[in-house]
Amino acid sequence: MKTTISLMLSLNLLLLFSCNQQKKTEEVTEVKSGIKQQSSQLLNGTVEALCYSGFRTNQHPDRGNGAVNPSKEEILEDLSLLKNHFNTQLIRMYDCGENTQDVLEIIRDNNLDIKVLLGVWLKAELSAHETCAWLTEPIPDSTLAKNKIKNLKEIETGIQLANSFKEIIVAVNVGNEALVSWNDHKVHVDTIISYVKTVQSEIDQPVTVADNYLWWAQEGKELASVVDFVSIHVYPIWEGKTIDESMAFTKQNISQVKDSLPNSDIVITEAGWATIASEFQEQASEDNQKRYYNELMTLAAENNITTFFFEAFDEDWKGNLNNPVGAEKHWGLFNVDRSPKLVVPKQ
Repeated sequence: MKTTISLMLSLNLLLLFSCNQQKKTEEVTEVKSGIKQQSSQLLNGTVEALCYSGFRTNQHPDRGNGAVNPSKEEILEDLSLLKNHFNTQLIRMYDCGENTQDVLEIIRDNNLDIKVLLGVWLKAELSAHETCAWLTEPIPDSTLAKNKIKNLKEIETGIQLANSFKEIIVAVNVGNEALVSWNDHKVHVDTIISYVKTVQSEIDQPVTVADNYLWWAQEGKELASVVDFVSIHVYPIWEGKTIDESMAFTKQNISQVKDSLPNSDIVITEAGWATIASEFQEQASEDNQKRYYNELMTLAAENNITTFFFEAFDEDWKGNLNNPVGAEKHWGLFNVDRSPKLVVPKQ
């Protein structure tokens, strides 16, 4: 009888131990896959932010024959629209060129309550013609060598701007989607690491690199140990997801990066929803954009993740010039003529 009781007691203890271990395992798994950050991990203490590029119809950045930039009056109109409708306090710029410098000066001269994540644009230093769909032939070595010189000049300008506009520029981003294999301006990760360290040594603001979430999750550990925070891009609509699937997929994307880089602060530097798109016509609409924006910003606020929505205004210079309904042209919260889409709050 005593043997039976002892056996039963042992079995109960074993069962209790197993249950406790399972519970602990579940708790660890829950913590590991969680995406919530501390409020101190927000960039500039801001949740909602916007990617801004102010090029209007017949305007464009330098595509080889010089840029046609917005006027300062047009830039001030843009920033006023963003302040008035969204109370925008943080924007992302993509390069250190004349247009960006104009934006910084306008913010300073008009005492606007807007901060900037400054971009350092990197041109191709490697030829990704074997993996990039629109590169049909190798980029000549002579072009890559010239790009290297231009990149070093861009970095130098970025450092100068960060130091000249310390009250406005809150962080600097070195390279935009320059690490993924499918893009046309690829740079080796070791080179980007050296660029990041150079910028960090010369400015006081934090330094980051912006790229696709999956690259960060699969290949980003070395770079993550160098940058001050990790900047990810999330686009469920590009990956074939419906609006009903979009938020679960977005959370999954963030979780993948969090699980891979648990010690890194994460900022979403691009996430958006096109309103017109020949590539995914059924999902592209103003209604879906409004829903995605609102649900994304709720997610961002609940989890203390600074999120730059892509983007403030449509840009009709982008993409295939012969396809006016291509997605690249239609990510804006406002149309290219500055008329508001459904997502824009009424004043």
